[in-house]
Amino acid sequence: MGTETSVKIVAIIPARLGSSRFPGKPLAPLLGKTMIEHVYRRTAMSKSLLGVYVATCDEKIRDAVEGFGGKAVMTSNRHERAGDRVAEAIEGIEADVVVMVQGDEPMTRPDMIDEATAPFGNNPDISCVNLTTRIESMDEFNNPNTIKVAIDRTGNALYFSRRPIPYAVEANFAAITPYKQVCIIPFSRQALKTFSALKPTPLEIAESIDMLRFLEHGYPVRMVETRFNTHAVDTPEDLTRVEKLMTHDPLTESYSS
Repeated sequence: MGTETSVKIVAIIPARLGSSRFPGKPLAPLLGKTMIEHVYRRTAMSKSLLGVYVATCDEKIRDAVEGFGGKAVMTSNRHERAGDRVAEAIEGIEADVVVMVQGDEPMTRPDMIDEATAPFGNNPDISCVNLTTRIESMDEFNNPNTIKVAIDRTGNALYFSRRPIPYAVEANFAAITPYKQVCIIPFSRQALKTFSALKPTPLEIAESIDMLRFLEHGYPVRMVETRFNTHAVDTPEDLTRVEKLMTHDPLTESYSS
């Protein structure tokens, strides 16, 4: 972590044990460490950040984080959305920009944090950014755990969906350029406060996607394409796949030796 920018940036990693698809996921073992420790350590390598915190309602997660030397903030157990949990966690933390890094992204790279936060230094009107990357396979395109995004010509999100979008009426998969959301999401402090104060929306609830709350209320979400491709862990099968991908990753080795 460093202080290379005058904008004060911190990362908050929301995590809870009660995942319907993979209960206990943040504490799942991955190459000798819990998954949440991998996310924390890799996030903390970003030179853009002044601090990293895990926001959780579970004492087991708090104890695990503090056990490896990390910082945890206890939050309410009533939150349905990660964004609302992060909004509560930031109340006692000084920051201009808050980066929400999902706790199921153990392949997060510090450069991705830097990519996602860069627009805040260039444009004071930016309030929320999402990383995105191209979807490389039909299996991933059809996977409801992969959040697809349609992007307008100015770089803002048009819509997020768990369904395959865009639908290619007269073309096959190779002829379209689908994108997915990468769950590294910086907010300005005010935008995060606004997000949490907004009423949850029908599309947000139907798709179970935080960012739709912003879009339905008319707030722009700027998309930034990352050069890195990661794989979130939504199921035990994902964990096995990610473990293989991370085994010989020099970044993993840098904090696992």
